[in-house]
Order: sequence, then structure tokens, then C-alpha cells
Amino acid sequence: MAEEPSREAVSQFVERFAGVLANSGVPTMSARVMGAMLVSPTGTMTAAELAESLKISQPAVSGAVRQLLQVSFISRERLPGSRKDHYRIREDVFAAILERRNLALSEWESTSRSGASLFGEGSPVGRRLTEAADFFAFIHADMDQMIKNWRSEHPR
Repeated sequence: MAEEPSREAVSQFVERFAGVLANSGVPTMSARVMGAMLVSPTGTMTAAELAESLKISQPAVSGAVRQLLQVSFISRERLPGSRKDHYRIREDVFAAILERRNLALSEWESTSRSGASLFGEGSPVGRRLTEAADFFAFIHADMDQMIKNWRSEHPR
């Protein structure tokens, strides 16, 4: 059986994980909250627990939690006998993140295609924009299939 990691090691992991998410476009404070919740034994934490764990202010937690709730990466719940809100990380949070990114690819494709039409598909600009649109469509289709495969192999 593996030894329980030290608080310092857990904190370093959370910050490293948050840095990776932040480099991918997740707001830094939201990434830190996700990291802390991910390593929580229950997957749930209160705002006070998040503030203490991350050594940040309650307003910083509030803003991060609000953003994560809006994009459905976490949920708010009340545990029996508790008067505090508990936040739970979504079980399929990483598939959800990639689904949101995949929706952006669809928007990039349609915008590129409209630009190709605007400049003329035979023009140098139109050809570049058509190639970009074709690339985004290709990646979008593959990502969509990968997420479907993941969900069929890993039902909740």
C-alpha cells in the first residue's frame, strides 16, 4: 500500500496541475480550485476548505467557483445536516472540458468557411481559410468520436 503523500507534496501537485490547466486556457484561480477538488478524498469541498487549502481569500474562491459552476465543471450541493454549500467536481470533467473545446472548433470552422466565401474560395486568402476550415472540421469530427468512445467505454 502506498504511503500517504505529505501536505507539501499534495500542494505542489495541485499547483503543478493548475499550471497545466492555466496554460491551456483555464483561468488560474479556477484551475487551482479544480486541482484542489480533484485530490480531495470525497471530491467535495466547502468554500472555506478551498480557501484554507489553497491559501487564498474567500472572494477569490467565490469567483472561481462561480466560473466553474457556470460551465458545469462543478456542482453545488448541501450535505445532510450541513448549512454550508459543498462543491463537487464533475465526474467526467475532462471529457466536458474537451467537449467545450470541440464546440469552439466547430465555430472556428464555420467562421473560416464564411471568410473563404467572403474572399472567394479560389483566392489565396480563400484557399488558406478553406484549408483552416477543413482542418477544424477534421479535428472536430475526430474529437467528437473520441469523446463518444470514451463515454461508451467508461459509463458513469
